[in-house]
Amino acid sequence: MVSSSATTVDDYLAELPDERRDAIEDVRAVILANLPDGIVETMNWGMISYEVPLETYPDTYNKKPLMYAALASQKRHMAVYLSSIYADPELQGWFETEYKATGKTLDMGKSCVRFTKLENLPLDLIGEAIAKVDLDQFLSYYGNR
Repeated sequence: MVSSSATTVDDYLAELPDERRDAIEDVRAVILANLPDGIVETMNWGMISYEVPLETYPDTYNKKPLMYAALASQKRHMAVYLSSIYADPELQGWFETEYKATGKTLDMGKSCVRFTKLENLPLDLIGEAIAKVDLDQFLSYYGNR
């Protein structure tokens, strides 16, 4: 699945094969346990999205909520999108260094960390990365705050 038409997280998870569903649910639990106040879980862009509601920050370039993070099952891999880390080069450097220190192979695009099996993803580090940037800091990357 590259993009889902599911309108709820439960529907999205129900579409996944068992192995992927289990992995996505485990990563989701870590994200939710570490999610800063003010960031909400929704379905957007065909994946599970963690975003700043428009009521909190309406002045976006595309009139859509700012994506803080996301979680998706793609055709050949699963991915955690860490927009909060991508927005700060120093944090991105920290994340890459810490990831490599786990001994796991980092497969990262601009903001996405790709993985094919849950054991290839350092969940503690994902949780730490999610918790590292609070709402005000994240919004400061976009100005006006």
